[in-house]
Amino acid sequence: MTQQVMPMVIMGVSGCGKSTIGELLAQRLGVVFIDGDGLHPKSNKDKMGAGIPLTDTDRGPWLEIIGQRLAERDANGQPVIIACSALKCSYRDAIRAHEPETRFIHLVGGKELIRGRMDARDHEFMPSSLLTSQLTTLEVPNPDEHAISVDINQTPQQIVAYILGELGLDNR
Repeated sequence: MTQQVMPMVIMGVSGCGKSTIGELLAQRLGVVFIDGDGLHPKSNKDKMGAGIPLTDTDRGPWLEIIGQRLAERDANGQPVIIACSALKCSYRDAIRAHEPETRFIHLVGGKELIRGRMDARDHEFMPSSLLTSQLTTLEVPNPDEHAISVDINQTPQQIVAYILGELGLDNR
């Protein structure tokens, strides 16, 4: 018997593939995917677009929205996967305050691999110049957070297969 699909956040620094993996995983599981970038207020997007890293104060309302979306959909029996950097333990705690069952999937890769991906894409507001600040801010999930970490130096299909296996959902 397979496990019920729980609310999930695909996390990691910008350029690690959160949207790509989130979309593929959601498609495979038949659930909704939301790109957390679209939930940022305009002021955050403008700040990042200017190459200015967000502060904890900037991120607070955004994390609240993400937590609320996860909780609302889960309460309605409609699991959702959201892409969100969730770089600090306190950010993940803020999300879990709304939806304690949230499972975090941490996409991990080397700085040069990620920078290369960022330089090759056209992103609305996240320049590769912010990668260093994101890596500095990143707090790798603690064992008690029960996050799944996955190396991004493989194909998206391999990454999704690994995640499904770790979640016990690989026969979906």
